[in-house]
Amino acid sequence: MDAEHLDQFNIHEAKTNLSRIIDRVEHGEEIIISRAGTPVAKVIPLPRKTRRSSYGILKGRIAVAGNWDSPEVNEAIADDFYGTT
Repeated sequence: MDAEHLDQFNIHEAKTNLSRIIDRVEHGEEIIISRAGTPVAKVIPLPRKTRRSSYGILKGRIAVAGNWDSPEVNEAIADDFYGTT
């Protein structure tokens, strides 16, 4: 989006309406802040962080072999990564 198609606020308006501007930005809008009619800053939304829904979400969906940490399995994994041990 170019600056011509974004809502603009002068600095005084931006200070007065900061909460409203932030709310709009949180909903995906981009806002231009101007000084004396000249754009000087753009307020844009930051990417949201992915939140983990809960621990144990894969419980019951993954089967772990009983020997998952045996010396033989560890040796086979090391061999896959580093060649013959």
